[in-house]
Amino acid sequence: MNKKHIVVVGLGGVGGYFGFKINQANEISRKYTVSFVARGETYEKVKDNGLTLLSPEHANPQTHPDTIVQNIREIENPDLVLICVKEYDLENVCKQLLPVINENTVLLPMMNGADIYDRIRKIIPEHTVLPTCIYVASHIKERGTVEHKGKAGKMIVGRDPEHFSTSVEWITDLLSESKIDFDFKDNSLTDIWTKFIFIASFGLVTAKYNSSIGAVCTDEQQRNEAAEIMKEIKLIAAKKGIDLQEDIISATFEKASTFPFETPTSLQLDVNSGKKDNELELFAGAVLKYGAELGIETPFTQKIYTGIKAK
Repeated sequence: MNKKHIVVVGLGGVGGYFGFKINQANEISRKYTVSFVARGETYEKVKDNGLTLLSPEHANPQTHPDTIVQNIREIENPDLVLICVKEYDLENVCKQLLPVINENTVLLPMMNGADIYDRIRKIIPEHTVLPTCIYVASHIKERGTVEHKGKAGKMIVGRDPEHFSTSVEWITDLLSESKIDFDFKDNSLTDIWTKFIFIASFGLVTAKYNSSIGAVCTDEQQRNEAAEIMKEIKLIAAKKGIDLQEDIISATFEKASTFPFETPTSLQLDVNSGKKDNELELFAGAVLKYGAELGIETPFTQKIYTGIKAK
């Protein structure tokens, strides 16, 4: 029987953490074939030295994949592709995947955003895509080395609404064998939108004011703007048939209040350091697009989007 071929595209904070766990477990079991796709210096470092994960979870910080390539086109017959790139690379990666995936390839997008599933579907309409929500505190320490702090990373994975009956038991087995903390649900969209309402509202307001999560919770103006963005997202979710808890707005502020006051957001750091590739479209762009499609007005998101664009 042929081994299943697992491909991890992108070895940043997310791909490096989860890809490491899958590959290190597989170095012992040899149950799967694992390939990494990485570019430039990351490719060179991992090819020569393996992937390094600095984490309290792993005594041995090194793992060597079966194969590492620089280009997606070099991948052959993948059974599962973990898409771990920045969301602004998503369309580009999906277009490169089209010629290399086969009819049974399952796609697992490892990025947080409300529109990720729909964006993949536009380019790859026929395949199984498992909507996923990711929680992990990890980052690139240097090329080929990922550092993980805090709690164990977690994935919430759902069935594909368009391919509900696709057999994915072997994928949940893979995650279990890799000692990855995950929940598998028939519907993960509520989890995805619950996370999105938090990361989008706090990301946008902190980016506008160059402030912190604590400031958004305590400054009246910032708190009000975040709440109005949350209301717009809640209306969109309801129109899309996604059930969010009734008190989602107060629950989101409650969750945010548990973070250290000065905690930044990645969008705030990127916008205020002048980085042009950032999550503005992932957060505000998605809200504006869905609002226009569904006939829901989104004036607060539009205003903050325009203001950040002008920075």
